[in-house]
Amino acid sequence: MPFPNPRRRAFALAAALAGAAVLSAPAAAASGPAQARGTHSQTSYAQAAPSSAASSGKTLTVATTGSIDSLSPFLAQRALPTQIHRLMYDFLTNYDATDDHAIGALATSWTTSADKLTWTFTIRDGMKWSDGQPVTAADVAFTYNLMMTNADAATANGNFVANFSKVTATGNQLVVTLKQPQSTMLALDVPIVPQHVWASHVADIGTFNNDTQFPVVGDGPFILTGYQKDQYLTLDANPNYWRGKPAFDHLVFKFYKDADAEVEALKKGEVDFVSGLTPAQYDALKGQSDIATNNAQGKRFYALAVNPGATTTSGQAFGDGNPALQNQQFRQALMYAIDTKTLVAKTLGGYGTVGSGYIAPIFSAYHWDPDPSTAYSYNPDKANQMLDAAGYKKGSNGMRTTPDGKPLTLRIMGESNRPDDTQNAAYLADWLKAVGIATTTQIMDQGKLADTETAGTFDLAFDSWGENPDPDAVLSIQKCDGRPTAPGKTFNGDDFICDKNYDALYQKQITEYDPATRAADVKQMEQTLYTDAYVNVLYYGNVLEAYRSDVIGSMDKQPQPNGLYWGQDGYWAFWSAKPAAASSGSSSSSSSNTGLIAGIVIAIVVIGGGGALVLTRRRRGATAEERE
Repeated sequence: MPFPNPRRRAFALAAALAGAAVLSAPAAAASGPAQARGTHSQTSYAQAAPSSAASSGKTLTVATTGSIDSLSPFLAQRALPTQIHRLMYDFLTNYDATDDHAIGALATSWTTSADKLTWTFTIRDGMKWSDGQPVTAADVAFTYNLMMTNADAATANGNFVANFSKVTATGNQLVVTLKQPQSTMLALDVPIVPQHVWASHVADIGTFNNDTQFPVVGDGPFILTGYQKDQYLTLDANPNYWRGKPAFDHLVFKFYKDADAEVEALKKGEVDFVSGLTPAQYDALKGQSDIATNNAQGKRFYALAVNPGATTTSGQAFGDGNPALQNQQFRQALMYAIDTKTLVAKTLGGYGTVGSGYIAPIFSAYHWDPDPSTAYSYNPDKANQMLDAAGYKKGSNGMRTTPDGKPLTLRIMGESNRPDDTQNAAYLADWLKAVGIATTTQIMDQGKLADTETAGTFDLAFDSWGENPDPDAVLSIQKCDGRPTAPGKTFNGDDFICDKNYDALYQKQITEYDPATRAADVKQMEQTLYTDAYVNVLYYGNVLEAYRSDVIGSMDKQPQPNGLYWGQDGYWAFWSAKPAAASSGSSSSSSSNTGLIAGIVIAIVVIGGGGALVLTRRRRGATAEERE
């Protein structure tokens, strides 16, 4: 629905690209070893070559099915651009790769006043933007102040500065004054931008997408050098990055229509890294020559979201959610009717954990598990009893009607680009039918689903959100003000939830500096969501990844030792990636992309003998798999 951290997600655009591929002569001539390992004949991507990029060096190529809503760090809410921004811009602080604890980034140190309302950060000396201008405390102050004073600038990460009353910069000192204590002061996931570049975009900050002029000025380990919607995104290593220049000179993201196409590209050597594999894809890649795999504990939950009746922040009702879902007992009965253990075993192939609390187990300090006696374990008998008690009686055909005798049918909705949804919808339909609830299933592209959710015209929808080491962002979306401000307006929330007790707990945890006390508050919030049964966290899937071991020698996981490469709370994997020794002079992707980089623009490859190529992408402000 409307995220993935909090902050953000969105949806679909179908583009049909037909006709023969047009490979520029230089690009084709330099296609090199990558094409020697296979042709592009079955892939559905377009390769690019920004003219601004260097003409030599090693390239690490990443396959993605993600999409980009904006490359403005003030506007982007989807998972892919959020991750790209971590590569382009440094943040005030970072999360350590080993265990996610807060470490310095732009700030080298910090102090707080006795009342915890004033934070003073010392900004690192000697850093430069990629255009040679110095990185200063004034850049940080500009970024935060813009977000504090401009609603558009607060679109993506405004929650982090909503409690700021004043931000000033003097020399290398940044002083943030708070309205009340704020527990996220070392977890401000806000890309800091150069004032001398962005000052000219204050007037159009709500529409400027930072995606037309390259290279984009940044101070992160990589510099954005090119982008073509749904086709490619390219970055070059920042030679002056303060932690050190990445070992790969170029980082290229190629867009694919689905994970199957990504896997084929990996096997052929057309890309070097893929993430988000299905269990079957992962198992098939294990043990293959020149391919390494990673089975990582995930930082995302997968849930069934319930529409209890769409309302705006002012309480205006809209949409057509089934009234039955306003009944807590009815919602709880649905939870008892779903066998999450089977979903983990069948859909995830065992690569995951049964869901419970709102915060994934990888963030153990905040993860909550229900007491076994109150957990929604699979129990169709109990579901039937609760539905009977709620007045939803079974007819002679075994199917239930509403208390006023009307047929009861729930709509289950999911995304076509997320394989889990189709399979899980089939399971749910059978399990709900077993307790007398009829269903219909609609699996649609991300954009259509996002529109449907925004309009409040759904009953049940599969949902997924990525999470950060600090839980504030994902918790914030379920507050009353996480609802839309007007009917049909994009919003960051999920289920139109408005629970004053939940909001009070949110307010308590965000002002709590004691880690143990704050964790207890967070777990109570999770218990509230669980008990009310607005969001049924079905499971936490592992992150299944694979890369070309003949191209990539090593990369750092986060956290270690069982963490992931893609989707980190940092830039550790690609910043630390080292070329494989054997590929030091012959990286296939490197050669291929070097040629492309030396060449010109785009090579659109025809699928299946010159037929149409359809790339499905999403749009919208925040939804499912792309939610950060």
